[in-house]
Amino acid sequence: MSTVADQPLAGRIAVVTGAGRGIGRAIATGYARAGAHVVVASRTPSDLASLVDEITAAGGRATAVPSDITSEPEVERMFAATDALGGLDIVVCNAGGMPSRGPVADSDPDTWRASLELNFFAAYLCARAAIGRLRARGGGKIILVGSGVGHRGTPEFAAYACAKAAQWMLTRVLAQEVQGDAISVNELIPGPVATTIGTGTLRVGTDSPFPTEWAKTPEDVVPLALLLATFPDHGPSAQSFSLMRRDR
Repeated sequence: MSTVADQPLAGRIAVVTGAGRGIGRAIATGYARAGAHVVVASRTPSDLASLVDEITAAGGRATAVPSDITSEPEVERMFAATDALGGLDIVVCNAGGMPSRGPVADSDPDTWRASLELNFFAAYLCARAAIGRLRARGGGKIILVGSGVGHRGTPEFAAYACAKAAQWMLTRVLAQEVQGDAISVNELIPGPVATTIGTGTLRVGTDSPFPTEWAKTPEDVVPLALLLATFPDHGPSAQSFSLMRRDR
């Protein structure tokens, strides 16, 4: 028999973007296991279909909404799915990638814009759409998945770093704006995770840009994501929680 301790998110409704693969998929699965009904979004319907099948086969609840979260109408459609379920409690803005990598001097402006759209503006659209729904629910959580390079920068990752730095500022300002609504807004930094991102594979080890880092799997990120989702509604806000081994 399941207990409250086994399912601390029972009765909660959570949106997880970028849920088709990697970190987002692991978080969505973890939240469903903890009792939440998860609304999962990504651009690839087949990835979402297999995720929903896995969650429901394990006794969980999930709703797939294929979405391009750089599009305002598609973001609104995604959150409308939570209206049909009765409300919204948790949002994990996880979708992201590295469409641009290389020196600024050799960069392509269109690719930079694409990185900013995906890694910052999409999070803004999701947070904006969530606020009224969380207020109607009486509180909740917004969790923005960030990056250590958004705090310290790394050569040749400038577009991604700038987008994630903007997202970190959004975390802090938005937290101040909704502090009276029992809505917490925090950043989760996974650090390097052995998963596909953008058009390549991010490796962790001696041949990666992060040779001394903890070689994490997507599942290693789930306990921190659960902690942030289960804090009291008046708990910590405007904070950055990091799984990086060293200060970057």
